[in-house]
Amino acid sequence: MPGMWWVVGAAVLVGLVAAYLVWTAGRVERLQTRAESAARALDAHLLRRAAAAAVLAERRSGVELYAAARIALDAGPREREAAENDLTRQLRSARLDPVDPECEAVIAASRRLALARQVHTDLVRDARAARGRPLVRLLRMGRGHDWPRYFDIDDPTLPAQADVAA
Repeated sequence: MPGMWWVVGAAVLVGLVAAYLVWTAGRVERLQTRAESAARALDAHLLRRAAAAAVLAERRSGVELYAAARIALDAGPREREAAENDLTRQLRSARLDPVDPECEAVIAASRRLALARQVHTDLVRDARAARGRPLVRLLRMGRGHDWPRYFDIDDPTLPAQADVAA
């Protein structure tokens, strides 16, 4: 009879370890999925900002801004960060009036992009931290997904004219 308690204790311990492993695997999967969703949302906001900048440049005959916007729209994954940083520099050098609806569209798109970038960065950090834990690496819990990657661009928030004048 005393040996029975060891069996029950071992079964409970195995059950607890199994529950922890299932919970950890689920967490890694959820964080990875959220990071991938944030990357898609970030990509959509990048495209919206570049499209709005291209429209603005076409209407104002801004050759350099239009070229930067087109390069950002057409850039492949390897050139994307540099193209987006160049577009940000071009937008900062342009005189954007927040009262003008075309300028306001670019400013608003840049603000939404900044928020999407922050969300993406936070989720990538969390996913990388979860996947970097020794037990997760040992059991290869994230093997079905690529390692989450940061998207390193300058702060895309554009100052309004009132901010520049102050």
